Amino acid sequence: MVISSGLFAMSNSAAAVAQSSGHGSIMATGAEVLVRSGFAALDGKRVGLITNQTGRVGDRHLVDLLAEAGNVRLTAIFAPEHGFRGSVEAGEKVADRIDKKTGIQVHSLYGATRKPTPAMLRDVDVLVFDIQDIGVRFYTYISTMGLAMQAAAAKGIPFLVLDRPNPLGGRYVSGFVLNSRYTSFVGQYPIPIVHGLTVGELAAMIKGEAWLPGFDRLDLIIGKMEGWRRDMRWPDLGREWVATSPNIPSFESALLYPGIGIVGETAVNEGRGTEAPFTRFGAPWLDADAMADRLMSLGLPGVRFEAIVYTPRSIAGVATNPRHLNERVKAVRVIVTDTGAVTPLEIGVQALSLLVVEARRAGVKTFFPKRRMFELIAGDRRLYNQLMAEWSGSRIIAGWAREVERFKKKRRAYLLY
Repeated sequence: MVISSGLFAMSNSAAAVAQSSGHGSIMATGAEVLVRSGFAALDGKRVGLITNQTGRVGDRHLVDLLAEAGNVRLTAIFAPEHGFRGSVEAGEKVADRIDKKTGIQVHSLYGATRKPTPAMLRDVDVLVFDIQDIGVRFYTYISTMGLAMQAAAAKGIPFLVLDRPNPLGGRYVSGFVLNSRYTSFVGQYPIPIVHGLTVGELAAMIKGEAWLPGFDRLDLIIGKMEGWRRDMRWPDLGREWVATSPNIPSFESALLYPGIGIVGETAVNEGRGTEAPFTRFGAPWLDADAMADRLMSLGLPGVRFEAIVYTPRSIAGVATNPRHLNERVKAVRVIVTDTGAVTPLEIGVQALSLLVVEARRAGVKTFFPKRRMFELIAGDRRLYNQLMAEWSGSRIIAGWAREVERFKKKRRAYLLY
């Protein structure tokens, strides 16, 4: 594995478009460093690029910059869940297509296959991954990355990860480590729900720990960032947020997603069908005032809670059929007061422990309408069992502390920043 070799060094011959690619940001992504080098690491290669709408360098997309480069040839684009432009609703299949701007074939990795096939890689010398992730185990871009690494290994071609920041930072790690019996596309590696790794670090750990088979021959290259520190969350970077998927339109949605995303796997609306997904949760049967008061009494850092009312609506391509569609929902809004202090998974688990009790009081017959999916998202059956036994949120959270510490020790060998 080569990590940020001289091929990624800054170059005076950088393309003009890359000179201001950071827009005043104090750091540079792996893609920006690559462009500034004049694509030195890819010189003379036929390139397959796994990317979506987040693969930007300044005001341009990396696809367009590669297509214009004289020393490389972009031969294939691969699209993850939500599609190349990020406009496909969660869980909906993504179709193959031709990119109208460049005329290059876009292969779906969320349709008939979730791994590049040998035919898709026929004219590819190096497979490149450039997607902004959000640092949560059940967000599927990292599953796509691992399967693509397998495909590159089987084909005998290098796999280059252009690193990007973890928006939640590199220090916050939380949640149960995945039980291998619950391995799925929303949980493919034995990592906590919030892992605190960049995609480059995670790729190195996937290979180094042999979490997927077939990596003996994988030539993994990490295009490191410049200027990123583990204590940085997205607002510290001085960058605008590009929606990573239809229901993550803002950093605030990404920040709260680890916890409120799990809440949304119950009989509760998690803000889908509104302008601010994952920043609120509610149901027609909820006593929102009492719930907000209980959550406030816990003294959770960086947030406050208020009772609100909203009606989830159908939003094409975003939330066609959100839970409690067209129903008046009594809800709790999570208001972020200190971005750096928020512990989002803990918020979600505290809310869940209270919601289970409230649902029983209200006579809700099925609080877990898709129990299997809830368990896959949680990565184990423990959370379900503990909630059904009415464990407090604090007791549940304390239960994963040791395995989180074991994971943090194991990951040290793979930290790049």
